[in-house]
Amino acid sequence: MITLSGIIGSGKSSMTGLLAKELGTKAFFEPVEDNPVLPLFYKGNEIAAKKRADGDKEATNPYAYLLQTYFLNRRFKMIKEAMKEDNNILDRSIYEDELFMKMNTEMGNATQVEYQIYQDLLANMMEELPFAARKKSPDLMITIRVSYETMIKRITKRGRDYELIENDPSLVEYYKKLLRYYDEWIEAYKVSPLLVIDGDKYDFVNNNKDRVEVLEQIENELFKLKKISIEQMDNFRKKHQKFL
Repeated sequence: MITLSGIIGSGKSSMTGLLAKELGTKAFFEPVEDNPVLPLFYKGNEIAAKKRADGDKEATNPYAYLLQTYFLNRRFKMIKEAMKEDNNILDRSIYEDELFMKMNTEMGNATQVEYQIYQDLLANMMEELPFAARKKSPDLMITIRVSYETMIKRITKRGRDYELIENDPSLVEYYKKLLRYYDEWIEAYKVSPLLVIDGDKYDFVNNNKDRVEVLEQIENELFKLKKISIEQMDNFRKKHQKFL
């Protein structure tokens, strides 16, 4: 099992699709387009930020806890589906879920009570996951690390109105803070082998050479972990020559 992690706009979903095709396995994607809570959450962030700026220090985002429990529930279901098969790739890790709830609590968007309930729920879910008896962690965690500038460029390109900083200036602080939280999360992550991809350096979506280089970084790591054979490595390299 391979899991992807990274901030919004880092290219997780794109890399999940590319990697699943490369390895001939199934991709499991985080629900975004059909998420009814996400636009409400962004609007709630904007309203809460304005209220706090106007002196209401207790203003919270009523959708922060709802969004994170929505994601947690959908991700829990996705992992259970993925674990029915031997090989799969998930475009978001349950291990980074708490990061968002923690940050929203510290920003004032969620309450300490909501955060504690969320932590208890997450802990219970982790105990119940079916892979607990077989494997307690992914075989490989891949994190795509990007700068604020790259993130904003990609967010702007895909054009979801509620994610755009020109529509909501409070998102500038939110995104920059989220980047700092991800840096801390990457440094603290010890659950499984971790491979960090430089998302600023490699445009693996639009550039064939960059795509091949990133795929080979991942495959080399899988080979070192004894998850793919030398024969598979040779086949991947032969296939890559057609794209260079």
